[in-house]
Amino acid sequence: MPQLGVNIDHVATLRQARGGQEPDPVTAAAFAELAGADGITVHLREDRRHIQDRDVMLLRRTLQTRLNLEMAATEEMVGIALKVVPATVTLVPERRQELTTEGGLDVLRHRQALRPQIELLQQAGIQVSLFVDPDLEQIKASARLKADYIEIHTGAYCEASARGQAAELAKIEQAVAAAGKFGLGVNAGHGLNYQNVRPVARLKGIEEFNIGHSIICRAVMVGMDRAVREMAALVRGAA
Repeated sequence: MPQLGVNIDHVATLRQARGGQEPDPVTAAAFAELAGADGITVHLREDRRHIQDRDVMLLRRTLQTRLNLEMAATEEMVGIALKVVPATVTLVPERRQELTTEGGLDVLRHRQALRPQIELLQQAGIQVSLFVDPDLEQIKASARLKADYIEIHTGAYCEASARGQAAELAKIEQAVAAAGKFGLGVNAGHGLNYQNVRPVARLKGIEEFNIGHSIICRAVMVGMDRAVREMAALVRGAA
């Protein structure tokens, strides 16, 4: 049965809008866990636009599930990860100008730089996931680097028209199958919401869905508990 990782970045976005202490993403994570989240995801960005170092440290100490730390593959971020030792690090591309992550990591292009970073993280007991587009060559490159997981970027599927979604869904399905043949675990995320998650959740082989923005938007209206429970039901009951 697929699991649900709840990304709480945008709780921190709301806090940073006023520069105060509320709402606290650490408290939000506790509510998400109580509602049935299997893990908590945060993206510590270079510009610290939402999640802060303090949040990551406190989450590592207080979570009852597991912490997935999304981050750019930089020396600074690898150093932070080695201090925090989350359960998983997901390496993602990052540009300061983007509103959200715009595509998958180019593992082929950056494989020489990624190799020692992946090895350092794994030696510290951290599982490493690479956030990639549903592209066979990127998946092959991830396997060659001995990553533990890939996280399939589902943005193209989510942004496609009703007519185009079937083709994008087929690409995701093929990517999941390929990753399995190469011995990679598979997660998925980006842009998934209460309307479009079910077809992806029906695919066999995806272990976890990392979903944030739509859950936090729903939580503003109905509360974190209900928002997480509703998404968990969609992910786990899709089959």
